[in-house]
Amino acid sequence: MSRFTAFDDIRGALTGSLVLPPDAGYDEARRPWNLAIAQRPAAVAAPVDVADLRTLLRAVGDLGVQVAVQPGGHGASGDLADALLVRMSEFDEVDVDLEHGTARIGAGVRWGRVVDALEGTGWVAPAGTSPVVTATGYTLGGGHSWFSRTAGLGSDSLRAAWVLRTDGTHERVDDASDPDLMWALRGAGGVVGIVTAIEIDLIPAPAVWGASLVFDASDAPAVLRAVRDLAADAPSSLNVFTNSMRMPDAPPLPPEIRGQSFVMVQAVSVDGSADSFLGAIRSAGAVRRDQSGPTSPALLSAQSNQPTAPTASRGASVALNALDDPTIEALIAYRDRPEQASIIGIDIRMLGGALEAPRRPGFASLQGVGWIAYALAPLFPGAPSEPGEASLSGFRELLAGAVAERTVPTFLSPGQTLDRAAPAIDVARLRELRAKFDPSDLLHEGRLPR
Repeated sequence: MSRFTAFDDIRGALTGSLVLPPDAGYDEARRPWNLAIAQRPAAVAAPVDVADLRTLLRAVGDLGVQVAVQPGGHGASGDLADALLVRMSEFDEVDVDLEHGTARIGAGVRWGRVVDALEGTGWVAPAGTSPVVTATGYTLGGGHSWFSRTAGLGSDSLRAAWVLRTDGTHERVDDASDPDLMWALRGAGGVVGIVTAIEIDLIPAPAVWGASLVFDASDAPAVLRAVRDLAADAPSSLNVFTNSMRMPDAPPLPPEIRGQSFVMVQAVSVDGSADSFLGAIRSAGAVRRDQSGPTSPALLSAQSNQPTAPTASRGASVALNALDDPTIEALIAYRDRPEQASIIGIDIRMLGGALEAPRRPGFASLQGVGWIAYALAPLFPGAPSEPGEASLSGFRELLAGAVAERTVPTFLSPGQTLDRAAPAIDVARLRELRAKFDPSDLLHEGRLPR
């Protein structure tokens, strides 16, 4: 019996759908969010319930394939030729408990829906900057947000998960019932079980306030130094991102930023105005635009300019122990070189605060890490990819001397594995737990080093 014939038999046993390479809808079904990544799975399933998932688990062992769960297309990292790709869009429940500050979220739900549900409630979600990322995928991968200095990583908010184990058992798991599984789910997620829903802590935010300061590109070194110096005194209620941008002169861009270079500092507080902490940053250069006042996660999400449809993108992130003057000067000088024009933006996020004291044990952690730097080099249709790849490689090499021991898995680039996100002892523990929870090797190993 051919593999296609066997998959046809499975398709007949599902309530949901199963798409195979010969089918007309295969290319759309297999598509990751980042169109620069090629993945051609053996089939793509969209189960509607746990019964469908159990059917898939029973079938894959005999077919010589593994189950790879990719809820909304984010997090793709490479080829899935011997994997059954599973989409979770039908797992779409959202149940918010405002009294206790928690939420139960289905595996297919995107953050934008949760953010909208919390608007005006005095609570915020530990959501990332993109509203289209699934809450479960983000949380199980670590997840750094506007509020991570206040409440820790997204994975730190994970109170419980509804997990389908490879033996077919589906149950609610928490730290009391299975601390080892919860440790793995907080950062390494899908390599130990299929998560159908999560329960998370919400973040009390009685008065969300934001500020956006824009400076000339020539002020970037001074502005970055001022942001760096603020980290020593900033309260955990204050979260700060810095973006150094050099926009191409491309027609799709708005005229006000097309061909322009600038540096922007964005600050978000959950406890009202934090304006008093921004004086030294404002004094670091000539402020071209200064906006501050009450805001909300929904507004922050709308202003993030994150893609709302799959696109081809490319970037590199580096977690840093420190951000000293020589690193700042070298980073800005590198980005300003004409041959590095492929890099249109460098995002630097202040860490610390609650990240230094995780509330719950987990594989993902940014404890002891000072900063995350991310370089964006978009892929434009018809443009050669080599210059951008070389620029991103140079970006990593430039910062190699300051690289921290660990980063958050959601910031790994395609092809990077979990040994970049955690020390060897944690990766070894994860391997042992995977062997315990998936002895038949039915689940795709994801980013575990081969």
